[in-house]
Amino acid sequence: MNIAVVGTGYVGLVSGTCFAETGNHVVCVDIDQDKVRKMKEGVIPIYEPGLEVLFERNIAQGRLHFTTDLAEGIKDAEIIFLALPTPPGEDGSADLSYILKVAEDLGDLITDYKVIVDKSTVPVGTSDKVAAKLASKLDSSLFDVVSNPEFLREGVAVQDFLKPERVVIGTSSDKAWKVMARLYEPFVRQGNPIIHMDERSAEMTKYAANSFLATKISFMNEVANLCDRLGADVDMVRKGIGTDSRIGKRFLFPGVGYGGSCFPKDVQALYKTSKEYQYDFKILDAVMDVNSRQKLRVVEMAKGHFGADLKDKTIALWGLAFKPNTDDIREAPAIYTIEALLEAGAKVQVFDPEATENIEALFGDKISYSNDQYEVLKGADALAIMTEWNVFRTPNFDTIKDSLSQPIIFDGRNLFDVDNLKELGFHYESIGRKKVTLS
Repeated sequence: MNIAVVGTGYVGLVSGTCFAETGNHVVCVDIDQDKVRKMKEGVIPIYEPGLEVLFERNIAQGRLHFTTDLAEGIKDAEIIFLALPTPPGEDGSADLSYILKVAEDLGDLITDYKVIVDKSTVPVGTSDKVAAKLASKLDSSLFDVVSNPEFLREGVAVQDFLKPERVVIGTSSDKAWKVMARLYEPFVRQGNPIIHMDERSAEMTKYAANSFLATKISFMNEVANLCDRLGADVDMVRKGIGTDSRIGKRFLFPGVGYGGSCFPKDVQALYKTSKEYQYDFKILDAVMDVNSRQKLRVVEMAKGHFGADLKDKTIALWGLAFKPNTDDIREAPAIYTIEALLEAGAKVQVFDPEATENIEALFGDKISYSNDQYEVLKGADALAIMTEWNVFRTPNFDTIKDSLSQPIIFDGRNLFDVDNLKELGFHYESIGRKKVTLS
């Protein structure tokens, strides 16, 4: 099939590359000329494990192309995916200006039947708005608008796309449904479902999924915070409830809150939508409140140990990305932690396997950077762990101890065994587990 993907962010580039990998001819469209030039040269603009080899292969085999010209990009396409940003506005609502602008432009370019697919995460009713934009310029026989939400996890997005647990297709058009089902058939050969529903239900499915997962995270963070006060061990609690099939094991790990491009924006957008329809979605309000506070737990640990004034202290951070296996720092807890540490007067030194460059663009010379996870510890009074990269899970504790001016670890991801850290002679604080103090 001939496919156009408008927008080459995480969703657009992964989608376009994976569609090409199954034999389709894909043209990716983006307005960023420098980005398009680099992609044409084979330079991938994001870090996503497993994507680069597919990206290079499909360019080399002539199935994956890039352009800044929308007319050129959609000329031969049977399906046009809109994978454009929907950033939150000041009031929390999703900004649809990019999507609606492209829809308006498509109205001047389409001359034969095409399926227009909302791949971006968009509020309920967006497909109607896109259809209205197109209908203002086109006969209704020339297009159908479909909602096809993505369920990609950064770090494993390629795997998620090539072997999805489910594919959701929201359309009231039998013609569009048949086109989309044929497109996705190679991805579900193992029997996972392609679920056909109406457009609004598909849009709601995406928000409901992310909001529910965010709720699980905030709930476990609240449980962990209470465990701190009660003397219970959240790891034991997590195992005890995770074996219940009604609850499941995933998203039960306490930490410093969720971040990224999806959960914060989507929870906020669904909450804003509920307000617009005069419904008080109390749970989402609590989820956002808990997450905002949780992002500063490591700062609370530091202030609890050193005192509220940190002006003579240096804190080293391991992890800057909002999760491992990505360079994405959008709404990353590390950002809020760095800001709060600087405000308290601390000096901050940071390391991340992939995201350092993005953090440097944000903070400049306000903090110090290192390309080595042990070098960054030198002269620091404590190590704070913000992202659960695998490389941090079994470090050389002797080197950590020798590098830090004091053997202190504030673990925002509960990476280490409490009893082991006690034997090794560390002051060790984590979330929802007993504190280890130096005798």
